[in-house]
Amino acid sequence: MNKAKKILIAFSLVLLVFSLAATAGHLLEDYQARKHMGELARQPEDSPIGSGTGGGATAPPLSDEKVKEDEPVMLSKLQELYRRNPDIVGWLKIEDTVIDYPVMQNPQDGEYYLSHDFDKKESKHGLPFLDVHCQIDDGDILLIHGHYIKNGMMFADLMKYKEERFYQEHPTFQFSTLYETADYEIVAVILSKVYRKAEKIFKYYQVEKVGTPAEFDSYIQNVKQLALYDTGVTAQYGDKLVVLSTCEYSTENGRLAVIARKRQ
Repeated sequence: MNKAKKILIAFSLVLLVFSLAATAGHLLEDYQARKHMGELARQPEDSPIGSGTGGGATAPPLSDEKVKEDEPVMLSKLQELYRRNPDIVGWLKIEDTVIDYPVMQNPQDGEYYLSHDFDKKESKHGLPFLDVHCQIDDGDILLIHGHYIKNGMMFADLMKYKEERFYQEHPTFQFSTLYETADYEIVAVILSKVYRKAEKIFKYYQVEKVGTPAEFDSYIQNVKQLALYDTGVTAQYGDKLVVLSTCEYSTENGRLAVIARKRQ
């Protein structure tokens, strides 16, 4: 065997070792992320509705002060998580998917949870987070972003909604704020993309521009036009919407969004 072949073999072995090490690292990170999410989801379930704003639990308040009867009480499932990280603003769960996650919002950095986990450690998975233009207790539309992770984590399972049959079997999902649990019925599932700022075209993610009845109606009309199928559900001004958004790779800068209204 000549010297050139030996060098080539040695180089190939080195590449193989680095490739295996990288793969092992990714698998370990995925395992740790799944384990971490499972641990967060195993918080005690909420007890029956107590005093306050419908859905509040009877668990002790966060402070030592006595809670008045008309004051909201934090859901027991989220109390310990809130103590651990007050960036949590809610919890999202979709049946028959892996989506059973906290929803975050960092007041100093709107994109913080693109790359950090619940304990604020760097993570490629990140966590679902509320858009910087949204306030959890104010506004008609809550836009929640989440990564599409190839291993199936985070918002990858939203892709199941491309199939109308999956929607028919899962027409609702559950979203809880810190003080209330509510069901949301899906209005539309759309494919779109992130456009350049100068482009005069409907941008479902510009929820900060939806404030008046006319703007709300226009928003609903536009998502209905983009809908992959007819859900038979619509929304009108005064309804509360949740928009779940993730990357979709059939086009450059593509996005898939699930738009749902809160059940009254």
